[in-house]
Amino acid sequence: MSPIPKNRIESIDVLRGIVMIIMALDHSREFFHSGAFTGDPLDLATTTPMLYFTRWITHFCAPIFVFLSGTSIYLQSLRKTPQELRAFLLKRGLWLILVELVIMTFALTLNPLYSVLILQVIWCIGITMVIMSVLIRAPFKVILAIGLIIVLGHNLLDIPESVKGFQPNFWWMLVHRSGAYPIVTGRALLILYPFVPWTGLMLLGYCTGVFFSPKYGVAERGKMLIRIGLICLLLLVVLRSVNIYGDPTHWSTQKNFLFSVLSFLNLNKYPPSLLYMCMTIGPALLMLAWLERLNNGVTGVLRTYGRTAFFYYILHFYLIHISSAICFFGRGHSLQDAIDFATKNQFPFLFAIPGEGFSLGIVYLIWVAVVAGLYPLCKWYDRYKTGHPEKWWLSYL
Repeated sequence: MSPIPKNRIESIDVLRGIVMIIMALDHSREFFHSGAFTGDPLDLATTTPMLYFTRWITHFCAPIFVFLSGTSIYLQSLRKTPQELRAFLLKRGLWLILVELVIMTFALTLNPLYSVLILQVIWCIGITMVIMSVLIRAPFKVILAIGLIIVLGHNLLDIPESVKGFQPNFWWMLVHRSGAYPIVTGRALLILYPFVPWTGLMLLGYCTGVFFSPKYGVAERGKMLIRIGLICLLLLVVLRSVNIYGDPTHWSTQKNFLFSVLSFLNLNKYPPSLLYMCMTIGPALLMLAWLERLNNGVTGVLRTYGRTAFFYYILHFYLIHISSAICFFGRGHSLQDAIDFATKNQFPFLFAIPGEGFSLGIVYLIWVAVVAGLYPLCKWYDRYKTGHPEKWWLSYL
């Protein structure tokens, strides 16, 4: 097999690093902002432009993370035999699901009783890897067709969901509807990322990996990425303008032009609508084309975060939540206060009380501190992982 030019991977790592940094902003807001858990920062009736865009910019993180995971799988297919790739996807997928249920649920809740199990983006990537361990046997065009059918067509499920009195069962929620589902008395499964739309997005990310193969030169690849990115944005503008299909909520004219734009951009993430994916993946493809031409100190730092994305993802949640717990105690609360509030209000996150916290400006300072504080660890881990290719278990982190 022809070797993959190094820069073709680096542009992906740099973009992944950017979204890792942005992602920490939203999680810092959730655990430290005084307005967290008291309302929706995208609610046009109560939000401010600054708060809105603090939340909105982080919309790019999960879809790009999932999309690039698919791209990385394609690149691995150029280095591994089909048998090796299928085995890796199955084992890595099951491992990620376990990580989500055990390690990430605890990071989010800090509840050792696991009263709530949470399914987020890592679960989606994991279950899709399991699916791809089987689907990878299919021809490339079949995988592309399945991805397109899911991404373009899954919003048809909005039709039955919009019927008054619709009550989704467990399997429907797992496929296309977010929410809490009781497992047994006193224990629930919080499904934030129903997997089918994300699976379609990851399949398209896999198919996009072909542009990073030796079949395409830098210039040709850039043209293709720009072309597809612009098509995504054009589809977004056209479908969103007519308010017929592509997102379960319609936009409307607001009190002024700015808030009308905010309404236009307020797209559904849970699950990700077609237009949500167009809004986030379109610019991501344009960024990939642009980033490939850059190589400087800033991209070097971003690349470090991107190459250690999973490691960073786990650590940043623990750092943020434990730091917020320290602030919780600093405000005079006790452990019993945390337990009592969570129990009384069926609130899944310990050491967080809605309405308590800091201003948005302080949240931004905390975000910068979290990202900067993790950089030395990420740099060390990147060097360790690169210097020990013989350690097979590192590929699972």
